[in-house]
Amino acid sequence: MDLSNLKPAKGSTKSRKRIGRGQGSGKGGTATRGHKGAQSRSGYKRRAGFEGGQMPLFRRVPKFGFKNRNRVVYHGINLDTLQKLVEEYKIDKIDPAVLVDHGLADDKDLIKILGRGELTAKIEVTAHAFSGKAKTAIESQGGVATII
Repeated sequence: MDLSNLKPAKGSTKSRKRIGRGQGSGKGGTATRGHKGAQSRSGYKRRAGFEGGQMPLFRRVPKFGFKNRNRVVYHGINLDTLQKLVEEYKIDKIDPAVLVDHGLADDKDLIKILGRGELTAKIEVTAHAFSGKAKTAIESQGGVATII
């Protein structure tokens, strides 16, 4: 035995079906695509969500609700987070730039201060919005809540 007479085991490989190569091949004419219809034509692609003519799921399920294109989305930051900042970094003025520097917000975010947690430090906070509870908590400690 040598490399010149090696071949795969019998039945382990199949020859490729060469379609569309003339009538004599037995696979000419329609080239195994059947007769007529979209799938027999060249360039046919099935539309995403097509279910063989059955009413597709996206049309069976009803639509509901709407997206308000005028909605303003705020990035909420709570009082307990501000208290941690004050304790760790000894900050007395907090504005969006400080929050971005510490990784708490993105530079494009609108920031709203929310009232979860307790604030024990006197700080000056500048943000785009404040909840009622947060504003009273900041001002009760002698701090200032400024809206941008």
